[in-house]
Amino acid sequence: MTASGTHASPHAGRGDASDADDLDVEEALALVRAPRSDRADRADQTGRTGHAPARPAGHEHPHDRATPWPEAREIAARAARQATRRPAVSVALSDALGLVLAAPLDALSDLPSFDTSAMDGWAVAGPGPWQVRDGGVLAGHAPPEPLTDGEAVRIATGARVPTGVTAVLRSEHGRTGPQDRLHATGEMSHGQDIRPRGQECRRGDQLLPTGTLITPAVLGLAAAAGYDTLTVVPRPRAEVLVLGDELLTEGLPHDGLIRDALGPMLAPWLRALGAEVIAVRRLGDDAKALRKAITTSRADLIVTTGGTAAGPVDHVHPTLDRIGAELLVDGVAVRPGHPMLLARTKADQHLVGLPGNPLAAVSGLLTLAEPLFRALAAHPAPEPYRTPLREAVQGHAHDTRLVPVVLRGERAVPLHYSGPAMLRGIATADALAVVPPGGAAQGAGMELLDLPWDTAGIGVCFT
Repeated sequence: MTASGTHASPHAGRGDASDADDLDVEEALALVRAPRSDRADRADQTGRTGHAPARPAGHEHPHDRATPWPEAREIAARAARQATRRPAVSVALSDALGLVLAAPLDALSDLPSFDTSAMDGWAVAGPGPWQVRDGGVLAGHAPPEPLTDGEAVRIATGARVPTGVTAVLRSEHGRTGPQDRLHATGEMSHGQDIRPRGQECRRGDQLLPTGTLITPAVLGLAAAAGYDTLTVVPRPRAEVLVLGDELLTEGLPHDGLIRDALGPMLAPWLRALGAEVIAVRRLGDDAKALRKAITTSRADLIVTTGGTAAGPVDHVHPTLDRIGAELLVDGVAVRPGHPMLLARTKADQHLVGLPGNPLAAVSGLLTLAEPLFRALAAHPAPEPYRTPLREAVQGHAHDTRLVPVVLRGERAVPLHYSGPAMLRGIATADALAVVPPGGAAQGAGMELLDLPWDTAGIGVCFT
């Protein structure tokens, strides 16, 4: 049960209680207990219409140290850039999609490596008409015999052009007459429809610089240039630690137990962000197991679910303190998901602690995990863009809100079912709108965070 007595949603009460309303728990309880005449004034002071009043020294509220949302994303990216990096690796072309070049792609040979016919037709030497030689020249076959002036030979696209050829006459631009004499039906220029050796590049030319994202087209270019493997920035490794004794992995909820929504969701989401997920482990509420899992993990990023508050079974903060981790972000001024955290556990390892509520966890993924993974993988930051809202969106008084939206024409339509425990809205969303404190009016341009599988291209990778 929550503090208000309503039924807890999946993973609720595990570092998410204050996501359920615009007020923090202690502020909400204070309002309930206060005389009726005091409640309106105190509500104004808690941030519904302004900032919370200053608290006495030694009584810092957790929200006071919450990191602003844009700053939290910058901290995550900077932490990854400062981490000890794994060395570049060589991978087969078939495994390189979505990775980033760790070395320039230099041409291993001239492209094309010989004079090539650009069209089906005839290779001709000198001015016409020409005597057509028997046989033909096909791609991939032995070098053809040279031609002398007045000769022609059938040639296929991609075939090596014989020595002595002055042009390729396209099939539709020539006709044969008596005694196999070939005549051009239009103007023809020297070198026409011949791709000369080195037209695209010469051996040693830089085709692509370090830092290039490997797309299908890059794979094609690399193959054409003679590459079997590419030197790349390795895919960041992630490990998911699912916390909570109340979680079921199958069947219907019963007897106070609930289905784990995050375990099935996080691994494919992290893969869509470009991670190699090396394990998903369910630890329950076991502090010793959590400590062992963190200290023995070989992941670049550990992701935990729930347990980021200060309850009796919220072990994330105490465990990080015991192992001497450096807390970089402890709470973010964003709804849902503000109890999220980011810690440096080793010089080459970080931990993102996600709130237990499902949509709050998504908020944590996009706020902290996404920029960290992007920087670890050396992916360039996407260009921010804005789309006008089709209808107004209510905001939080002092926090950013992330609201699921669908795109309809040139407008973003906010979705219902956007509470911290709900996945119904995000399941049909195209993006999350970044709503500033105070909300946004109809027609206001909102920054959008694309979902990794909704960006057309290589992000859709769940295996």
